[in-house]
Amino acid sequence: MRELHGIWADGALCLWAEGVPCAALADLLEPLTDLARKGTDSELAMLLPADLSAGFAAIATDPTDKSAGSAMRRVRVPVLRFEPAAALDLIVALDDGPLADDTTLTAGASIPYLAAVARLAAALARRGRVLPVLAAEEGGYAARWRPVLAGTDAQRAHDLAAAMPPSCRAAVADRTVVRDRADAEPEGADVDAAGADAGEVLSAALNALVDATVRTRLSEPLLPAARGRTTVAQRYVQALTTTDARVAVTTERETAQARDLAAELNAWLDGARMPAGPVRTCFRLAEPADADTGPWLVEFSLQSAEDPSLIVPAAEVWAGAAAESISGADPVEQLLAGLGAAARLFPELAGALREAAPCALALDTSGAFGFLKRTGPLLAGAGFGVLLPDWVRKARLGVKLTTRAKRTSSGTSAAQSRFGLNDLVDFRYDLAVGDETLDADELEELARRKIPLVRLRGQWVELDEAHLAAALRFMERNKAGTMTAADALAVGLHGTDDEVPLAAVDADGWLGDLLSGQADRRLRLVPPQRLNEAGFTGTLRPYQERGLAWLSFLGELGLGGILADDMGLGKTVQLLALVAASDNDAPTLLVCPMSLVGNWQREAARFTPGLRVHVHHGADRLDGDELAAALGAADLVITTYGVATKDRAALAEVRWARVVCDEAQNIKNHTTRQAMAVRSLPAVGRVALTGTPVENRLGELWSIMEFANPGLLGPAERFRKRYAIPVERDADAAAAAALQRITGPFCLRRLKTDKSIISDLPDKQEIKVWCNLTAEQASLYQATVEDMLSKIEAAQDDGDDMSRRGLVLATMAKLKQVCNHPAHLLADGSRLTGRSGKLARLEEICDEVVAEGDKALCFTQYAEFGRLLQPYLAARLGCPVLFLHGGTSKKQRDEMVASFGALAEPALFLLSLKAGGTGLNLTAANHVIHFDRWWNPAVEDQATDRAFRIGQSRNVQVRKFICVGTLEERIDAMIEQKKALAERIVGTGEAWLTELSVAELRGLLELSPDAVSE
Repeated sequence: MRELHGIWADGALCLWAEGVPCAALADLLEPLTDLARKGTDSELAMLLPADLSAGFAAIATDPTDKSAGSAMRRVRVPVLRFEPAAALDLIVALDDGPLADDTTLTAGASIPYLAAVARLAAALARRGRVLPVLAAEEGGYAARWRPVLAGTDAQRAHDLAAAMPPSCRAAVADRTVVRDRADAEPEGADVDAAGADAGEVLSAALNALVDATVRTRLSEPLLPAARGRTTVAQRYVQALTTTDARVAVTTERETAQARDLAAELNAWLDGARMPAGPVRTCFRLAEPADADTGPWLVEFSLQSAEDPSLIVPAAEVWAGAAAESISGADPVEQLLAGLGAAARLFPELAGALREAAPCALALDTSGAFGFLKRTGPLLAGAGFGVLLPDWVRKARLGVKLTTRAKRTSSGTSAAQSRFGLNDLVDFRYDLAVGDETLDADELEELARRKIPLVRLRGQWVELDEAHLAAALRFMERNKAGTMTAADALAVGLHGTDDEVPLAAVDADGWLGDLLSGQADRRLRLVPPQRLNEAGFTGTLRPYQERGLAWLSFLGELGLGGILADDMGLGKTVQLLALVAASDNDAPTLLVCPMSLVGNWQREAARFTPGLRVHVHHGADRLDGDELAAALGAADLVITTYGVATKDRAALAEVRWARVVCDEAQNIKNHTTRQAMAVRSLPAVGRVALTGTPVENRLGELWSIMEFANPGLLGPAERFRKRYAIPVERDADAAAAAALQRITGPFCLRRLKTDKSIISDLPDKQEIKVWCNLTAEQASLYQATVEDMLSKIEAAQDDGDDMSRRGLVLATMAKLKQVCNHPAHLLADGSRLTGRSGKLARLEEICDEVVAEGDKALCFTQYAEFGRLLQPYLAARLGCPVLFLHGGTSKKQRDEMVASFGALAEPALFLLSLKAGGTGLNLTAANHVIHFDRWWNPAVEDQATDRAFRIGQSRNVQVRKFICVGTLEERIDAMIEQKKALAERIVGTGEAWLTELSVAELRGLLELSPDAVSE
């Protein structure tokens, strides 16, 4: 599979994939989107590591940093070039799903990144956050649209620049001259210049995409067609909506006019952008001291941009007392400039600015309401500080729903017994402000006063006449009565369908627990005795007991859940306890990535040995009647996403007790075949396990929740408009809160940073990570075993013990290399993606480490394999990946250790075991990964202690990779069985293996059927 990459260079989007010519790339893209044929063939000069092919996307931040691998070289790469208008839709279309479902191309980090830039451009145009300019371009002038970046938009752009993947900065100015000249710069000559500046790349892309977006939205000319000779200004306005943005300037006089117009438009744009500085002008709405007669005040001040809590009132600024508090430019000039700029959005300021030292602006109640609803948001969007009273977010008129479970015939509440979604509850609606309900007299008073802001029960309430009328209409239509618990739950989650918001819900029993978000703490725990009787052999920690109770509670109601605990908090053991303790005749289907099949098998054998487990994967998996019989006889069926897609029809024949998706981010794109296949499987309950319910966009949460609770979040398009766009584009706090209210009851997430969790975790948690071989690895493994055993047997027959011992050790080394990756054994420089179960699992774990902002150490015995991994992981993860090996000088070693500790971003440190296993203090890392095993616990513990030592303030998670069904698993089992004697038996290396007989070696080395993935 090839990785597709995108770079914005020379005013266009350039797409490329390693080793793929332009024509072939267009052929690969065409089935995914009909926009692919709009590209033109081109070449682009890029900075790439000298020891990699021209198509590789690992771009070091500093090309002179030899510790990152080697010097950088400039190479020419064939690219498909797309002009901005085509690029705008193409990049978003590629990111929206087709690549995830394709078997030939996968998206590099630059694809979702550039899609995020395109979405920001579209959002700015949609909200009118753009202005026209007359830009001086090569050969003349052009009419362009530019983004107005201020406030949250400016912060989003800043964050995007900081998050730019290195591959997006790979393009460099092409200095290659005519190739047949003797002094022409050679292809791939070393260069000592970094790639393009992230801010410049982002600015160029955003400018071009905004311009293209606005032109697509403005289908009609801004002026009627002119007759006769036109002015520069007329040509400029006409060019703002045409395909050709050029503005013809033919005489010196017109050139001067164009220059003056460009200057005026640029000044307009600069003023609107409100460039970020150390301070900004701030406006605070203060309620009147006397609710009946006093005016509202909009108070002026200066606010620190770095510390928003630092506010200097205008009175202190005018008195000259602000210099000590506010650093930077003169505070008086800052405040005057800010008030002047704000007057364009807040015309009422004109009167205050006539005063010598204005401190506030007085408003009546209607003016204050206008500031709340219109002016305040405009000022905040333009980058000014706006402070509103606390009650603005809370005190709005709405309805309160009260529900009570109906009494049973025995007099007990249904809430105290088993209770389902179809049972009835008593309900009542009341008009309320926050949690406070209103009586008839108060409602009458509100209706009589007819003003948008009223004082009620000691607090101000935002209320206009239309809002009150809607509330009264709602109360007329909705009297007290009964409804199903499912209907009550829907109202509690989504609110009413009317114009009146849901202010509060007061429910008892399980419904109250669910809507309060406290179900995991208030539900009845599963008794340990019940778990013991069910054959569960582990001991759950308190938070795991609550997680099990929460999963059981949702399952009894027929609801699904997302267990989104942080990495390392034991999602696996909670799910196994759930399966063991459930009273189900039907089996549970667990769908997971191929790399986790072996891990689930062994964890089930460890914690729930009494469960009947069937693994359905591999080329020789059961089908037909044999499969039906095996599924019917199992308690837990483990399969992969790939097999679940291929065998969808057969698996759909079973009515599962529950379907579980592990690493549920694999179904984050709801349009993929595997997501649709898993959603279609019939089940009483559904559970999603993931440490990252949202990786890039909220649409991923919709897709996972659609699996767990179909229909809960409504159709995908409605979810996108109601929640995803407001939250992602505008940082809409109300939409985010509403989404949290809906999803919160069904998503349980605990973090390692939570003290109630951390205090319950061990200081060092060791985890064995079971990995399957790919078919290619299995074939190489089997061939190596057969070849080497015949040679060992021949050496033994000849009585050559020295050769025999050497062959045994060589066999061990080759098989360990096969388990690492085919490219490690073959040393042929071939691609790494998709060929190793271990590497796939490493990628998944590193993705989670990076997402959590953590750092990790990864040890390997083989320096040559580390050299393959370092550039590959650096490109994939988009974070620093250091590599220390035996050839690293002491100076470089010290610099790398210091750099790793000082980095403020996630990072991975690859170390060869011999070079990095002792003598280093790397407590900045709280994850340790042993990619290939030394088979000596003491040596592994020494390496682990690089992170787990004095100075480590966090819990350390240690993961040891083991390939299922290979010599790695069998040697690990030998070590575990005789751990107390491990040092004496295993020794300090692998020499003990040389004493085994050929028969013993065959038993140790042979490949088990469960080793291979499908």
